[in-house]
Amino acid sequence: MNKTPVIAIFDIGKTNKKIFLFDGQYKIVFEQQVIIPEIKDEDGDDCEDLEKLTGWLRQKLQELLQQSSFEIRAINFCAYGASFVHLDEQDKPLTPLYNYLKKFPEEISAAFYHTYGGPVHFSMLTASPVLGSLNSGMQLYRLKKEQPAVFQHIKYSLHLPQYLAWLVSGKYYSDMTSIGCHTSLWNFAQKNYHEWVYRENILDKLAPIISSDHSDTIILKGKQIQAGVGLHDSSAALIPYLQSFTEPFILISTGTWCINLNPFNKKPLSIAELQEDCLCYLSYRGEPVKASRIFAGYQHEQEVKRISRHFSEADNYYLDLAYEPGIIHMLLEKNNQAPPAHSPGYSIFHSRNLSDYENYEAAYHQLMLDMMADQVHALQLVMEGAETKKIFVDGGFGKNPLYMQMLANSFNGTEVFAASVPQATAIGAAMAIHGSWNQNALPDDLIELKLYKSA
Repeated sequence: MNKTPVIAIFDIGKTNKKIFLFDGQYKIVFEQQVIIPEIKDEDGDDCEDLEKLTGWLRQKLQELLQQSSFEIRAINFCAYGASFVHLDEQDKPLTPLYNYLKKFPEEISAAFYHTYGGPVHFSMLTASPVLGSLNSGMQLYRLKKEQPAVFQHIKYSLHLPQYLAWLVSGKYYSDMTSIGCHTSLWNFAQKNYHEWVYRENILDKLAPIISSDHSDTIILKGKQIQAGVGLHDSSAALIPYLQSFTEPFILISTGTWCINLNPFNKKPLSIAELQEDCLCYLSYRGEPVKASRIFAGYQHEQEVKRISRHFSEADNYYLDLAYEPGIIHMLLEKNNQAPPAHSPGYSIFHSRNLSDYENYEAAYHQLMLDMMADQVHALQLVMEGAETKKIFVDGGFGKNPLYMQMLANSFNGTEVFAASVPQATAIGAAMAIHGSWNQNALPDDLIELKLYKSA
């Protein structure tokens, strides 16, 4: 029986842990997922159950190696960022895998920024707004200050994607996509670690930097397999687009947050952009990716429930609605167009009185108008300095005709597409090491596009 050559990808999210097998044309031939309940760290805060995650990954890999339908030629990993696993000399984790939402002590933060030039100057150099534990480098600084004995015994601190890769390859690496995701570790102008990493003796705890497209030959069950080094999930999701398009574009990755990613904007972050929650990632090629974000997915979910209760409709009633220019015209005639919010939080809609609207359709169109004002403002923040030819919308809002049509109306002259890549993050991690396992050319039909024209 001929086995299908595949690459295995472990895609580790905060909630869902997934395993995929892709064939040589990047079609999913196997997938499975599990939810691993969180546990508590020593302070009683929620955190990842690292022991169960590690056990699940090892068990699944053994099962895949034993099955008869597929020949695993390569393996790679993608995972959420801002999370470190600290290993000692015996390769045992020294601490829990702390949650990036864990509250950060104000006194430690104040002392750090006082020492290193103040929050504004520091944030401009590292392209990282002050985000507490979400700046993973600050987790290391906190560990040094609060638990110096633990810090002293760290051999390597690996970001979660590189820890997962280490479990399989035994290689200790740092990867640019993880270093570049709002860690406060990287000086974007100098293309090196920030001064503080050296002065605080953090560098000794960080593994050597390796290219994101690197792979090592390892032996599993007597077979040679190419093992990647792992990638940060947001940067991995951008890879299919970077591989498919050379003209300048922006990707709007929509989910709980709508994250606007512009890989073609090379201008350094300004103070104004930092104040509006902009930041930079690093692509798998090591290039800056300017980003802005709004909390649109979460807001949409909450406000749809409020509208549905008020008008006694099902929570998913909006799925059957079409874009109605007459309703838009009526709402704009009433001067109900909202100014954009100047923060990534709620737009003005949450303060609107639903009794002012005749029906569900009018209220929902108003919600989308208000959210689009924020979306346009956030997009314009990252469009400066780059002539954008295309806007791609990936995720839930790409399937929402009101959102898509309003976006197209707002950017007349720019092509606006609803884009769909099945499991873009996992496919991106597979494509990062394409040349090490796959002799086929990259397929040109990975991304399904639907063009929306300005009405």
